[in-house]
Amino acid sequence: MNSRSKWLLPLMLFGVVFPFPGSSGDGRPQGNEGRSVISTPIVQLHPNARDGQVVMDNGLVRVRLSYPEGEVIGISYNGIDNLLDVKNRPANRGYLDLVWGSTEKDGATDIVHGTRMTVIQQTGDVLELSFLRKWSPGSPRGVAPLNIDKRYVMLRNSSGFYTYAIFEREAGWPEFDLGQARVVFKLNRNKFHYMAVSDKRRRVMPAALDRARGIKLGYPEAVLLNDHSDGGIKGEVDDKYQYSVESQNDKVHGWISQDPSVGFWMITPSYEFRTGGPTKQDLTSHVGPTTLGMFMSDHYGGRDFNTYFTVQESWKKVFGPVMIYLNSATSNANAYDRLWADAKAQMTKEVANWPYNFISSSDFPPSSGRGTVSGQLMIHDRYINTEDFGANFAYVGLALPGNAGSWQTETKGYQFWTRSDENGSFVIKNIRPGVYNLFTWVPGILGDYKYEGNISVKSGSDINMGTLLFNPPRQGPTLWEIGIPDRSAAEFYVPDPNPSLINEVLLNDYGDRFRQYGLWARYAELYPNSDLTYTVGVSNYSKDWFYAHVTKKMDDSTFSPTTWQIKFDLHHVEFRGRYTLQVALASSTEAQIQFRFNNQRTLRRQLTTPTFGWDNAIARHGIHGLYHFYSIDVPGSLLQQGSNTIYVTQPKALGPYQGLMYDYIRLEGPPTDA
Repeated sequence: MNSRSKWLLPLMLFGVVFPFPGSSGDGRPQGNEGRSVISTPIVQLHPNARDGQVVMDNGLVRVRLSYPEGEVIGISYNGIDNLLDVKNRPANRGYLDLVWGSTEKDGATDIVHGTRMTVIQQTGDVLELSFLRKWSPGSPRGVAPLNIDKRYVMLRNSSGFYTYAIFEREAGWPEFDLGQARVVFKLNRNKFHYMAVSDKRRRVMPAALDRARGIKLGYPEAVLLNDHSDGGIKGEVDDKYQYSVESQNDKVHGWISQDPSVGFWMITPSYEFRTGGPTKQDLTSHVGPTTLGMFMSDHYGGRDFNTYFTVQESWKKVFGPVMIYLNSATSNANAYDRLWADAKAQMTKEVANWPYNFISSSDFPPSSGRGTVSGQLMIHDRYINTEDFGANFAYVGLALPGNAGSWQTETKGYQFWTRSDENGSFVIKNIRPGVYNLFTWVPGILGDYKYEGNISVKSGSDINMGTLLFNPPRQGPTLWEIGIPDRSAAEFYVPDPNPSLINEVLLNDYGDRFRQYGLWARYAELYPNSDLTYTVGVSNYSKDWFYAHVTKKMDDSTFSPTTWQIKFDLHHVEFRGRYTLQVALASSTEAQIQFRFNNQRTLRRQLTTPTFGWDNAIARHGIHGLYHFYSIDVPGSLLQQGSNTIYVTQPKALGPYQGLMYDYIRLEGPPTDA
């Protein structure tokens, strides 16, 4: 008898379960759109010695997993034998993978294959399986130095299943950096053609073959479709980054098959385990058809989002759980709309039931093992209001201790965020026990706030922080301002796309217009002989301030730096006074900024930043990447009564995507007694 058979025989005995009445593992009956839910068989585990598989089965869904690797090789539902792509090899259908680097490996992809399976819990209501891969010095070179425990959970009466992963490393293991971790599902290419990411971004999609036949554009992800297999989508751009979503909004996305009408959805009820906070952007679903559950990545931040581990560093983190939800419609009439609506309804239920109480791991505390932090955030800015005022719909969050704003690039711990009400009152719930700093930022208000002092959250904690006072960056009264301090360039001028390079689904919503391909190239078309000039009091930033400060392509196909001008009048200048230029940036990609006042040719620059930023948001249609802030002292002697000009140069020009996006610029006068 081989080793696999030795394992399977006792498991078959262990897996004998007997029916008994009960609801789903968390007390929530679940079902499909268009039909009522009835009691289903208990959740069962079926091992198969001949095929080297195990099957999770609750009567609604059957999930086939490879043994002992733990890849999802088949999902049966609603009469479809396999929702996954049977043309792919079994290990390339549903899997967890990493991108990591070390002194020996750079950007290596590691598909995590388990080496040992354990039944964590098996009742009639809940089945949880573990597929563990442990690292040792003798592990293959392509394996990241982590212990990884892949978990799958199935509930009775649940139309789907859950997956999560526990990552762990011990002190003394090799140093390395982790750039990406995700779960991937590649769906049946012959059935799933309709993709939904949001109410506006959903459509029938091209096939992978259409991309293969298309014209490659400026980077591999962008393709101009010129030969659609069924004559539908032709002459449009397909780019997976056009379907990126911020973590705070990335709760459900997926695909729909029309015959039969079946939906396959990735539901992420919490982003507490993700890196970069609520506004971190990442991939969702894209042509394949492919559905992603992104745990962490360096997208829209580059190396600043990588997780670096030293030799002496131990670490443990739980990613997920996320839910794979399946639904079906009884007829094809309006099936796309009905299945999308049902998926959103299921997402709402999952969010309401977070954190789940059916997860058995001690590393995932249920709600009873978590804490709450509340308080009120007030703003003190005497140039806006002589009295302190409530922070209107502020972002308030807990993250590992660090400097103000460090939550943006914090990648090793958990983060917990909420929005305050219009008076600045907030409540952060379901916080894992741990030591945190409290961070906030307020749309419409410049800068970052950090509460000085650590916050220790314990099981059952209910901590009231009282009233917190935020003193945003301010030296003097506002003389003029451009934009809105909201960490995005969306309020600036976003041009219409090149008519030959559109994605029509992005025309459905004005708010998505920045996601069109090639908008950076429109700058040279709008300013062929000169660069942008903005006149304070005359120009309108929504029409006259280009959304990105980019390079300009020249006739010889090289790229040229660009210098923008801000013109403004001052009726009175305190030549011995100190003025302040506050500059907030929404994005930077290997860029630099030089400011000169009233003399473009002077070698004296009031500020030259280092080359900074790796977020690539210009090329990836992000409208923002990482937030940067500069406060620049401006001696009054540099200004003049009457007309003034600030020359703003981005001197780095090696390619079309180098540049930056402004969030907000404000010139302040010398301090007053106001």
